[in-house]
Amino acid sequence: MQKFTLLLALATLAACSAARDERMSTTANNRTPVAHTTIVDCPVYDGMTKTSAVLATTSTGSEVQVTDTINAYFVRVRLDKNGQTVSGYMDRRCFGEQGMK
Repeated sequence: MQKFTLLLALATLAACSAARDERMSTTANNRTPVAHTTIVDCPVYDGMTKTSAVLATTSTGSEVQVTDTINAYFVRVRLDKNGQTVSGYMDRRCFGEQGMK
């Protein structure tokens, strides 16, 4: 019985991993920037930590283009600041529920 349970657990992990890899490859192939509107004031960082340098700050209702969903916490964005295009990273929570997808 323990061997069966172990095999079942391993099969489940393999299936979850395969599904995740499929989603990631689908996302990687579809890198068209998508416009999102911030729900709070948020900084745009030059790296994926909150101790990274701040490149710009967006205000509530600002529209930015999400160019990549990097990881569970940050997305890569592109926005205009004083007539120049700035690319950086924003916390997903800046977009509310829409940013968690």
